[in-house]
Amino acid sequence: MNLWQPVSPAIWQGRDDRAEASNALRLFQTVRQASSLQPSGDGIALLGFCCDAGVKRNQGRPGAAEAPDVLRAALANMASHAEHDRLADLGNIRVEGDALEAAQLALSEAVTACQQAGMRTLVLGGGHETAWPHGKGVLDAFPGERVVIVNLDAHLDLRAAPHATSGTPFRQLARCCDEQGRAFSYACLGVSQAANTRALWDEAERLQVRLVEDLDFQRDAPGVTQAIIGEADRIYLTIDLDVLPAAEMPAVSAPAALGVPARELLGVIEPLCRSGKLQAVDLVEFNPRYDRDGQGARLAARLAWQIAHWWA
Repeated sequence: MNLWQPVSPAIWQGRDDRAEASNALRLFQTVRQASSLQPSGDGIALLGFCCDAGVKRNQGRPGAAEAPDVLRAALANMASHAEHDRLADLGNIRVEGDALEAAQLALSEAVTACQQAGMRTLVLGGGHETAWPHGKGVLDAFPGERVVIVNLDAHLDLRAAPHATSGTPFRQLARCCDEQGRAFSYACLGVSQAANTRALWDEAERLQVRLVEDLDFQRDAPGVTQAIIGEADRIYLTIDLDVLPAAEMPAVSAPAALGVPARELLGVIEPLCRSGKLQAVDLVEFNPRYDRDGQGARLAARLAWQIAHWWA
């Protein structure tokens, strides 16, 4: 079953300003588009995970499967600076029907191959079921190293369920770490007590998850971030866009009544990017069906652009 597909060249389009100067470039002019899922070089592998099967299983609002190409189109016309020419678009992995586990395996194997080839991975989800294969791909690429998972999210996503959903990825990663005989190092920053049951809070305590609530983010998140950088060998950052206030990010399955503003999130994202330890990032849960005039797509794309900018 071939679940990989290249991205249509029509997605990467924008304004051509080269008549002004040779370096008046935009991302659509500098991104490298791959004809196969083969990692090369030491750049940033851009992968799409066209999936909302986990969201459907978790009783959420479907639509995130459409996100990767919408976010690419929003990225395409943004300015390209020197570091952005390291972006290589390695295409999309899609889900056939409800065959979520097969698609997750394909993404996990692609991530491991990219990481072992010396590339970092920037994955555009998809629902938060993206985090299980992305995180496992990083863990498998670096056996014996301390990989810390940082989740910017209103939700803990530690649910117990008979099969994978968008609410189970970090419980799955905890089980994977246990099977591999390694520590499960997980921090959830921006989490909302109002959005997580007592059972989930208890599970987080059992797994010794580091928590920073949305109300305390500005005060506590920078210190926790610096501690993570100090102790980690590698860092995997996953950004659930529902951590943002609904007024900033309406286009998600579960909009946040309060949330953490984008400028505060960037204060945590920047030191992680500049640490030299960040191996992988994904942006998940963007749902174009609920966007308002492209507002959510532009914000999510700006976050991806900023990460690539600082990651260099």
